[in-house]
Amino acid sequence: FYNSFDTPVSILRPFNTYGPRQSCRAVIPTIIGQIAIGKREISLGALKPTRDFSFVTDTVNGFIQAMNCDELVGNIVNIGSNFEISIGGLAATIAEIMSVEITIKHEDERTRPDNSEVERLIANTEKSQKIMGWQPSYGGMDGLRRGLAETAKWFQNPKNLKLYKTNIYNI
Repeated sequence: FYNSFDTPVSILRPFNTYGPRQSCRAVIPTIIGQIAIGKREISLGALKPTRDFSFVTDTVNGFIQAMNCDELVGNIVNIGSNFEISIGGLAATIAEIMSVEITIKHEDERTRPDNSEVERLIANTEKSQKIMGWQPSYGGMDGLRRGLAETAKWFQNPKNLKLYKTNIYNI
């Protein structure tokens, strides 16, 4: 629409946003939720795929900066952490943050169908940094750990945890 009709639009592509209140259909609340209810054998699907997780405040700030950036009109940019971690590494990191030891049980129903799994997903945010000066506050392993700690703390509040069905696989 920008090229064809001169409509002033921009496209932001957020990568794997996570944080408090996220649905248990996503992997981070799935892991945290299982640990929070006392499970030490965590049920997951594929462990090798990598993801770039973006804490919710970084994603929101990216949209706010985009709304206020005229230079972004007609462009497509990524919003992510510029850091990738495997699902297995993510589970280990969450367990460490929550001060528990876990084992992982593979469940076939949690594995994506053949040819639908994306093995590696990482944001290149050079363009969003260059055009609108955006960069993640929760980047790298340190940022991921801080975001996971905030997310785990929220989920561990009994008032919040009771809103979730952490003992079942949510599709």
